[in-house]
Formats: sequence, structure tokens, C-alpha cells
Amino acid sequence: MTGAGDDVAGGPPAGLHEHRDATDAEARALASGVRLRILRATLDEPLTNREIAEALDLNPATCLHHVRTLVDTGFLEALEVRRGRRGAREIPYRATGKSWYTRSPVGASSMLEAFLAEIALVPEDERGAMTRLGLRLPEEQMEEFRDRLHALIMEFHDRPRDPDAQPWSFFLSLHPDTSQRRTGR
Repeated sequence: MTGAGDDVAGGPPAGLHEHRDATDAEARALASGVRLRILRATLDEPLTNREIAEALDLNPATCLHHVRTLVDTGFLEALEVRRGRRGAREIPYRATGKSWYTRSPVGASSMLEAFLAEIALVPEDERGAMTRLGLRLPEEQMEEFRDRLHALIMEFHDRPRDPDAQPWSFFLSLHPDTSQRRTGR
């Protein structure tokens, strides 16, 4: 349907309005659930490496490796240096929105990994609506279903982000159902 799924307030960077296939370096960058979580963490607010590491419970050196990979591939941008604790030089990073428009053949596993890590931190009573649906539709109706889902997601993606609203995440996976016998009828 779409790429790794993050965007920034105000829309994507110039020239990134069309979905495109990832380069090898971009695909490798998006192949990590940790990197996708970094993009999500820096979606609405620029964070320093230390702040990202704290938010995701990562070792700062490990986090910096992932941050540099995301910066090198354009998924994360370094902003103007600022002074942090005790006057230390800190670089805040912000997601560029490029991942939303980048299709990666290895992105599905990393998206699932990021989703599972994020949902595990949400208390059961705060998880919101969850559903599973088994479908058996003719191909033209399946295509209509995909198109309508995509249109709905893009409609909400393209709305301006409200910085005062509670942040929510959405995960969708459409896949062949391996739990049921496939028939040729």
C-alpha cells in the first residue's frame, strides 16, 4: 500500500510526492524495526540522539549508528546544533517523511517488528480497536477493497497534523490467509 509510513507536519519534502522503489541503501535502512521506531519518535518533535536512545531504551552508541544510517539515506535530517545539558553540543533530528513514499521489499518485516515493540508498551485497555477479517472476494472486488483502503489512508495522511492532538498509530496488513484451505471455486 505505502512505504514505511512516517511523515512530518507540513507534508513530505519537495519532490517526494510520488511513491517509488527504494534504492539498495534505503531498503537496508528500512529493514530495521529500530530505525522505523526512530522515525516514529522523531515524527512530530526533533530529538537528539540521547533523547531517542532514552525514549526507545537503546544504548546511545547503538542508537547513533541507526541515526547516522537514517541521516545518510535521507529518512532523518539533522537540524541546527543546540546546547543541551551542562552546555553540551547536541544535534536534534527529525523524520523527513521520505519513508512514506518509499516502497521497500524488506520493509514489511521491519514494520511488523516496530509495531509489535510499540504495541507491547501500550496497556491492554488503551489499545483501541483491533480486528481481523477473513475475506474471499473475486479479484476485481479485492482490487476495489485495496483501492478504497488506500484512498482512505491517503485522505487522513494528507490532513494537517494537529500538534496538540493525542498521537495514534495505525497498522494494517493485507495478506493471503494461510489458515484456511484455498479452493479453486
